[in-house]
Amino acid sequence: MGNNKSNKKESTVKHALVVALGTFFIAIVISSYSQLFLERVSSMIFAFALLLAIILVGIIFDIVGTAATAATEAPFHARASRKLPGAKNSIWLVRNADKVANFCNDVVGDICGTVSGSVGAIIAVSLAPTFRSVEDWIVGTAMIGIVSSLTVGGKALGKNMAIRGADKIILIVGQMMSLFQKKPKRPNQTAKRQGKGN
Repeated sequence: MGNNKSNKKESTVKHALVVALGTFFIAIVISSYSQLFLERVSSMIFAFALLLAIILVGIIFDIVGTAATAATEAPFHARASRKLPGAKNSIWLVRNADKVANFCNDVVGDICGTVSGSVGAIIAVSLAPTFRSVEDWIVGTAMIGIVSSLTVGGKALGKNMAIRGADKIILIVGQMMSLFQKKPKRPNQTAKRQGKGN
């Protein structure tokens, strides 16, 4: 019993370290590319579009993470027995709801929150000369308020949707995952290819 507990603790610590390091590097890469993109873009429309896109990604992943914890496994077994696409992936998402929620809500959500904040700060600095009569800190504070309200408000609406339509959302995600999976070769196709080779 003691060994099992210690092994679980070690695996938990390793998982936390991997997630932390992964989040660190992903955040740096995304933030760097976002800043490079903003430096080359002169139009504020594109800058705000990038900001809204980052916030939207965070909201979407938050919906998926919440839906994974609220979804029930039973409805997907009937679809899996009929070998319908996405059913097995949906079951996997529900069974691993804690890891899915951790990745979607914490990892992606925090990265998007951090990056959207930095992008908002860059936009505020760019807008400051336009509002000469207004102090820079007011522009920056207003931008922080806009980013925070969009993020929190969007996630509040998303969580409501995720809880009400958890099964449907997880099924859609499972179907999307199945599109990126390699389909196994059929025995007939393999036999034909081997026959042609001979």
